[in-house]
Amino acid sequence: MSNNTWSRHHILSLADFTTDEYDTVLQTAASFQEVLSRRTKKVPTLQGQVVANLFFESSTRTRSSFELAAKRLSADTLNFASGTSSMTKGETILDTAKTYLAMGTDIMVIRHREAGVPHAIAQEMDRLGVRVSVLNAGDGQHEHPSQGLLDLFTICSLLDPDLPRVELLKEKKIAIVGDILHSRVARSNIWSLTASGADVHLAAPPTLLPKLFADYCCENTPGKVFLHWELEPALQDADFVMTLRLQKERMTAHLLPSLREYHQMFGMTHSRLQLCHPNVKLLHPGPVNRGVEISSELMDDPEFSLIQAQVSSGVAVRMALLYLIGSGKA
Repeated sequence: MSNNTWSRHHILSLADFTTDEYDTVLQTAASFQEVLSRRTKKVPTLQGQVVANLFFESSTRTRSSFELAAKRLSADTLNFASGTSSMTKGETILDTAKTYLAMGTDIMVIRHREAGVPHAIAQEMDRLGVRVSVLNAGDGQHEHPSQGLLDLFTICSLLDPDLPRVELLKEKKIAIVGDILHSRVARSNIWSLTASGADVHLAAPPTLLPKLFADYCCENTPGKVFLHWELEPALQDADFVMTLRLQKERMTAHLLPSLREYHQMFGMTHSRLQLCHPNVKLLHPGPVNRGVEISSELMDDPEFSLIQAQVSSGVAVRMALLYLIGSGKA
């Protein structure tokens, strides 16, 4: 689990990740995946350190995954819930972060419904001159780096379980289908997949896929982004298909006629997978609206679905991220 190539203090976005950094995360996560397969699933790597999960927005998978990852690394954990905190009495977000700093927190894992909050907290920690790292666990419609990395790890581990690495995705076709407009997961995956050399084909109704996404990746990334307002061209010969949840809580207007019509036009079924590569696999970051983004039969089909593998990968990847930014603090 070497981190010789790692120099990041915070993990806020995948927009400027290098291929070396991606490979470091993947191979560190592979090492921790092996640890999680043992009878004793704990290592003393972050013993004595404090990881604070500051989730200003509700979450099940991400929060539980980060908490378990920290405990597997022997760190002490603090969990914040906005509904029972002093924020109900008027405390600001930065004051809340400083309170956890005063408790001896070494790493803050931040999730917030507004974009930019993890960045603001990271800037404040840097201004104070403290060695506290900030990890973005999802901010508004901006990014969700750990989800993008666990999706990358899930795919690369399938292609080479012994040595997952980004070069395995060169010239692969990956379709991302669903609510692109509101998805921070889509944004992080676009960065990671195109940097790895995959071509990303986005598919959604025009109301959920603005033309601006055609320019979302950097000009110098080996992979490219393609937009489709019909599903079939995106699926044609795709190696992987990632479906996204319709985020009704973030929609400010009626962007779809009905969920039933959406499933008829963009829902994934066994018959639609026949357009893809014969060995196609299906991903979804969860939670899933069964019968909307994916049929229940397809979601539960182990021949195609990697959804449970994504959840398992999440713990190993988040252990890797906490290790990489925390191992230098001992």
